[in-house]
Amino acid sequence: MGWKNSYEGLDVLVAERGSALLGTAVLLAGSRVAGEDLLQAALERLVRHWSRVRGDKEGYLRRTLYHLAVDQWRLRRRRPEVLAEVEPPGQPDGTDAVHLRHVLVQALATLPPRQRAVLVLRYWEQLSEAEAADVLGCSVGTVKSTASRGLARLRELTADWATEDVQAWNGAGK
Repeated sequence: MGWKNSYEGLDVLVAERGSALLGTAVLLAGSRVAGEDLLQAALERLVRHWSRVRGDKEGYLRRTLYHLAVDQWRLRRRRPEVLAEVEPPGQPDGTDAVHLRHVLVQALATLPPRQRAVLVLRYWEQLSEAEAADVLGCSVGTVKSTASRGLARLRELTADWATEDVQAWNGAGK
């Protein structure tokens, strides 16, 4: 039995969903390099368990991504986290959209790991509260309260940045 028959569908999954999976991994890990490593580890785990995974292989891969990210956060809990500037892969857009994405990713990187994970699941991955709770292994109420606190913190962080950027664009900041 050859590789092609053993892992039927893996090449299609990676070709069709690879960019979206990498974008999620980058947001969870905090940098492009760390995101690539996270996705690689999740893919390795999927391949090891390929024959035992029933049903939605992408769902298994995404759950593995989140669980590996949480494991990494737990290992770094007592050490300060240093995050590099990150820009997830995006679609061609104007400079304002790129700037906004950059500011939001910077703000997201400052959130605690649990809030970051919930916001990525809810608003980047567009999962429902119940789906996010299932992936993270917590209650729907925990997802709701964590998302609320995370969004409130993002609003605080981006309010100051928006004011500074408007001044800089108008030349008032010089």
